[in-house]
Amino acid sequence: MTVLAELQRSLWPTRQDLSALRATLAAFTLGAWGVALLAALLMMLVVGGTTAIFENDLFRRMTPVRPQDYVIWVASAVLTGLLAGTFVVSRAAQHTGKAVAGGFFADIAVGCPVCNKVVVALIGSSGALTFFGPLQVFIGIGSIGLLAFALLLRARAIAVACPVVPGAASTPAG
Repeated sequence: MTVLAELQRSLWPTRQDLSALRATLAAFTLGAWGVALLAALLMMLVVGGTTAIFENDLFRRMTPVRPQDYVIWVASAVLTGLLAGTFVVSRAAQHTGKAVAGGFFADIAVGCPVCNKVVVALIGSSGALTFFGPLQVFIGIGSIGLLAFALLLRARAIAVACPVVPGAASTPAG
């Protein structure tokens, strides 16, 4: 098997992955859903505030918000919330690096291209608008992909650690 085929097989979700994700989400308690909601709202507040998707007194955006910014913003917040909820189901701290990276790249993807001081220092403001601005959609897709991959990996780990049988009673047998 070629390296590319092996990489695609390991990255593309299988039926087992999707059923593990379904079982993990089915195992969410009210507390897990609460944590998921709080984490999603916090993600929306932090990313939306620092990128000035919504008006605030701390940050000012130099370019208008694009429709893709809203999609990436909401999708990354939902995935971050679901990831946070999985830590209530199982405390195993695997794959948190992918979640952190996905959140960081979501912030980069929806930010104002000329507000990013590093990009402006490297390629100037016209370069930021001409080159970096159009690349942000791909950064956003990568961010969402990283967050979705981290969620699938968490679901796999939870399914292996504590298999959930749909319809099984939650009280211990005795």
